[in-house]
Amino acid sequence: MRILEVERPSFSNALDCHPFPHCIIKNFLSSEAFVENLQRELLELNFHEKSNDLYKFKQSEDLKKRTEPYIAGLRTALFGRFRSWLGDVLGVELEPTVDISCARYEYTDVLLCHDDELEGRRVAFILYLVPPWQSSDGGTLDLYTTDSNFQPQSIVKSLVPSWNTLVLFEVSPVSFHQVSEVLSQDKCRLSLGGWFHGPSLERPPRYIEPLVPRSPHIPRDETLLLEWVNPVYLDISYQEQIQEEFEDNSEIQLKDFLKEEKFREVNEQLRLSQIQWMKRGPPNKRCCEVASLETVPQCVSACWELLHSEAFFLLLSNFTGLRLHYLCPADDDDDNDEDKVRKNKPEEERDEEATGSSSESANASREKELSTPVCCGELRRWSHGGYTLLHDGEAARADIITYCSEFGGFTCYVANEEDEELLTVYPEDNSLALVYRDKETLKFVKHVNHKSFSDSADSSTCRAFYDFSFVYYE
Repeated sequence: MRILEVERPSFSNALDCHPFPHCIIKNFLSSEAFVENLQRELLELNFHEKSNDLYKFKQSEDLKKRTEPYIAGLRTALFGRFRSWLGDVLGVELEPTVDISCARYEYTDVLLCHDDELEGRRVAFILYLVPPWQSSDGGTLDLYTTDSNFQPQSIVKSLVPSWNTLVLFEVSPVSFHQVSEVLSQDKCRLSLGGWFHGPSLERPPRYIEPLVPRSPHIPRDETLLLEWVNPVYLDISYQEQIQEEFEDNSEIQLKDFLKEEKFREVNEQLRLSQIQWMKRGPPNKRCCEVASLETVPQCVSACWELLHSEAFFLLLSNFTGLRLHYLCPADDDDDNDEDKVRKNKPEEERDEEATGSSSESANASREKELSTPVCCGELRRWSHGGYTLLHDGEAARADIITYCSEFGGFTCYVANEEDEELLTVYPEDNSLALVYRDKETLKFVKHVNHKSFSDSADSSTCRAFYDFSFVYYE
């Protein structure tokens, strides 16, 4: 095997530093027969489906020990002479670490915005082995600009894969990129990729997003519930059944939650009204649209008021058993534990506590009783390409999602630093999803792909779905 000799002038012509240093080398391998045989060997490998918040594609096992002649030949050349030459060009001593695998991207596969930074990675590489490819096929390598906080902003360059083309880029705090969703239903985006390892670039302090403002409930009584909520959910005995199921499973989905006529009115206004939608990022955390509440029509505003109301906080407390309203009973177990501890103390201590600390206990009790639960919420519009990614967040007591359409991405809950999904909540028309979440549980909305809409019953008109997403804190 012989890699095409690349002289420095050719390398310079292929180099671009915007939005971050990257290089494109066409016809990288000099032998067309070698490239075809390499492709054949790769396609014969076993591929494993990989899917989480960030990506969906098929990947081979690590190729550093594969003995197939063309795979082994390319590996030897890449991490031998080519690595030495690349290190000389960069003025960096690259390590002999072999880090290479093969990826297959097919219809709806995607790799969302990330920077590739892991300890030891210095230069990323991708060698494309694709059929004739156009930008309309998707699967482009999209490069992002960054802001003053080193957060990705917008795509400024899209590289269309082409046969026997090698792309290199420096891994850095600003090397944000993505593989856009593959839209072709009959083409396979096959590539070899990996990293040359070396001393990492200095990373700036981690940027922490400002907290989303929280607010207490607004003073609205049960009249609002009677106006909006399906009467079956206002029945006390049914609320007890819901609470029992919620306490057993930590989640429940309440179908047909709003009265049918109210739901239809809100749904229609969301689609027809001139609401101002603002794109919310950054793309390494989320990509969705959020409504400016000053621009929503009256019926949508009234629905928002319902979810923010004191009466709804109390209703949620009845559904979940969580203390989301000061009128809710305290945890019986806590009270019983305190009583047991007190009974086991000597009589003198019990008398002293009953007299000397009575005012302190009363103050503590009053403070607990009058503590005000809070919430934060958004009205979101989801369309093709929308998603949220896992990132550090605060512990919530209850996530509330009210769906206003039946198409789009689903919400996944996972344990912190674990790959296994704990729960998946699928969007359903006029459904209220309640999920208990602690600080060790994170969530994401799976990328809304092309298939979500093309397979829908009315794909010509359904180009978005909507939800009210609220988080409530005890």
